[in-house]
Amino acid sequence: MEKQQGSCDTHFHVLAVDDSLVDRKILERLLTVSSYQVTSVESGSKALEFLGLMDDMDSSSRRRQDMKVNLIITDYCMPGMSGYELLKRIKESSCKDIPVVVMSSENVPSRISRCLESGAEEFLLKPVRLSDMEKLHPHLLKSQQFIDNNSKKSRKRKAISPQPVERSTKTRGLRVA
Repeated sequence: MEKQQGSCDTHFHVLAVDDSLVDRKILERLLTVSSYQVTSVESGSKALEFLGLMDDMDSSSRRRQDMKVNLIITDYCMPGMSGYELLKRIKESSCKDIPVVVMSSENVPSRISRCLESGAEEFLLKPVRLSDMEKLHPHLLKSQQFIDNNSKKSRKRKAISPQPVERSTKTRGLRVA
């Protein structure tokens, strides 16, 4: 697993998945130049492992909370697990709200439709360009809005449902029977 950081004020984290080292490095560079924090992996199974979605993982190997992923960008054609299979696994998991973008060097309309119908936010044709990175921003914003809304809900839940407090037998100097 390779990790590259953008600038210090980066707050969007992208998980890049591609079996080709050259394509992965190009994608890392484009995302970093666009001020995104990037973690890149070489397979769908490594992506699932990073996200904490592997069936055989124990709880100590689960994704760290400080490594929230705002977007996943994956190649379609990879050995072992295709980008389409990865998309389906993510959309059927607890990470279903993370936007997924699929990319391919082949412009096959049925493949593009299948991915979009299965929940992909976008389908990019390789070679990916810097201008393609601009297409990711609305999906990242949507992801950030979802994270913000969930954290507000959990804070609100905590405020509404506090932990039970042990009550004393005295209330303002009066004994309660």
